[in-house]
Amino acid sequence: MGERAIRVHDLGKEYRLGALTSGYRTLRDSLVESAGQLFGRVPRPRREMLWALRHVSFEVDRGQVLGVIGRNGAGKSTLLKILSRITEPTEGEAEIYGRVGSLLEVGTGFHPELTGRENIYLNGAILGMKQTEIARKFDEIVEFAEVAKFIETPVKRYSSGMYLRLAFAVAAHLEPEILVVDEVLAVGDAEFQRKCLGKMSDVAQQGRTVLFVSHNMSAILRLTNETLVLDRGALVLRAPTPQAVDYYMTSGLAQSGERRWTPDEVPASASPFQPLMLRVLDERGRVAERVACTEPFTIEFEYALGQEVTGLRIGLYLSTSRGETVLTSFDTDDPRAFERHTARPAGRYVSRCRIPATLLNEGLFVLGVNASSFRIRSYFTDEHALSFSVDGTGAPGSHWPETRGGPIRPALAWEIGEAG
Repeated sequence: MGERAIRVHDLGKEYRLGALTSGYRTLRDSLVESAGQLFGRVPRPRREMLWALRHVSFEVDRGQVLGVIGRNGAGKSTLLKILSRITEPTEGEAEIYGRVGSLLEVGTGFHPELTGRENIYLNGAILGMKQTEIARKFDEIVEFAEVAKFIETPVKRYSSGMYLRLAFAVAAHLEPEILVVDEVLAVGDAEFQRKCLGKMSDVAQQGRTVLFVSHNMSAILRLTNETLVLDRGALVLRAPTPQAVDYYMTSGLAQSGERRWTPDEVPASASPFQPLMLRVLDERGRVAERVACTEPFTIEFEYALGQEVTGLRIGLYLSTSRGETVLTSFDTDDPRAFERHTARPAGRYVSRCRIPATLLNEGLFVLGVNASSFRIRSYFTDEHALSFSVDGTGAPGSHWPETRGGPIRPALAWEIGEAG
């Protein structure tokens, strides 16, 4: 048993749903309500409560890299906020042994009026670093974030990508004993995500403790040895990462066949884009959790726009259950489609993609979705929206009793003839 870095015992966090007050009140309103309640004439309003976490216990050794996975609303971010001392638990306790560097939201702890240079020193001080420690790492932080040209500019003028790069660089380079990282890496482009994952791998090899929340199963498998699976605020499994990922993908915690988003699942920053429904349809147009390799099927993404959006493109990310990318496709990949739909007025839309027969191998697959205007703005991303499986019966080569590796299994054209 190694030296302990984190100890969580019977942790719980309860939130009150809805607004605390219904608006401005006069002294007369308060006196009348108090008198009515005193004499039993006015019922007290019932407030609905929600346990975001309940009875969660685990320990993390120093130098361990621990993954945390689960559906939206499972309690992942709440757990990290408690461990980062952003919010207090309702019950139980969490013991932290060492300085914590957290990256839970883009630019947490940054002051928009201060320059990039000033924010590096400010954020370092918040993390408990000495000025000499920050100065020693300063050039490395700026080089990693690629913001040298703008380091004397107030960060309120940074693009979201620059803001993210600098925030991550500060959190990863100022050498906290414990690094806590939420899903914010999904905001960056693919190149920056690879760079961040590489840095996190370096941090782990240096013997520092890392807690990593992600819907990217490939990143979880690459960076972590053990993973926690959360569901509805409860810790349902702690296991070696491959076992935890397989459990998550096959236990029903990942939605299968169809996914519907409720308004409270969509961040306000997605506006005017509102995802509504993602579904997999078989050859007969029925919602399907399992499709046949030998038949084509359709993926539908239904969404609404609150106002006209220019340059919108809807993307599908298809990956294996282990997070290996199979393909990425956008509804405006055809230039003619982009010309017809350059501006999409307010309304309700469906973007459909048809997957041909004998393309995918048998197994479990994951669908992610994205809505963005290229190099202008990302509206919404859900990298793990739903899962579905492919039945390999009758697939090319299925008369041979052997397992075919790889996520695709196309029917390729072969010719056999004599050489010469």
